Amino acid sequence: MKLYFVEDQTDHVYLGVRITDILHVEQTPYQKLAVVETVEYGRMLVLDGAIQCTERDEFLYHEMIAHVPLHVHPNPKRVCVIGGGDGGTVREVLRHPSVEEVKHVEIDGAVIEASKKYFPTLSTGFADPRVEVLVTDGVEYIKNTKDYFDVVIIDSTDPVGPAVGLFSQEYYGYVNNALREDGVICAQTESPFANKKLLLKCWKNMRVHFPHVGVTTGYMPTYPTGYWSYTVGSKKHELKANREVNIRGKYFTETIMSTAFDLPPFLEEMLKNA
Repeated sequence: MKLYFVEDQTDHVYLGVRITDILHVEQTPYQKLAVVETVEYGRMLVLDGAIQCTERDEFLYHEMIAHVPLHVHPNPKRVCVIGGGDGGTVREVLRHPSVEEVKHVEIDGAVIEASKKYFPTLSTGFADPRVEVLVTDGVEYIKNTKDYFDVVIIDSTDPVGPAVGLFSQEYYGYVNNALREDGVICAQTESPFANKKLLLKCWKNMRVHFPHVGVTTGYMPTYPTGYWSYTVGSKKHELKANREVNIRGKYFTETIMSTAFDLPPFLEEMLKNA
């Protein structure tokens, strides 16, 4: 008998992944957390029935959400990661030699503990002395921070439950205030196909507070439709590599960065008509 985890990715699309073991299940104060072993993707983290990351494809997401905004900024030293309790984004941020301090703000400490136990290749950054882990509400934390960070990365779950406030126009205003005068924001903004309305909402909300806003995209096989977006805003710098690109990942390269904001015509048209 074959056992499958099935995610309802949209009202009409399901993704089924064959699993061989259920390693951990827990109801946290915020969500239902599960870790399963899959045949195709290795270990997989699931929150409230939605796939968050797998060992096989996580690098595609984490490299894009970290390296694109950190190259838009010419000298990022202080970085804040909101969400991303698996640690993958923090791991990638720490690859930048200029980074001196990372505040990792995650509302659900159980996600961090599960990652430490079951995803050691993602959670390596938690032990780095440059990282301070804060188990608290990312909305309130940013709301009470002023003129401090060079880059803020919003590595949130889908816009449900505790993550809803992280997609609002008001929150992007708080992030603007938390950034220094030349700061950069990057937020995961879902699939242009499966969640077009959310992407356009985030695009418009961010443009209220940032003079330079663009969308970059990448592959993510286990996320809805396999095509993902990240919206980047800058208070001062143009949306391009504003320093030399010396990082080469499994997906991210200098070439990827040089074309990061060159969108396919259908997506350009979508944003133009927003």
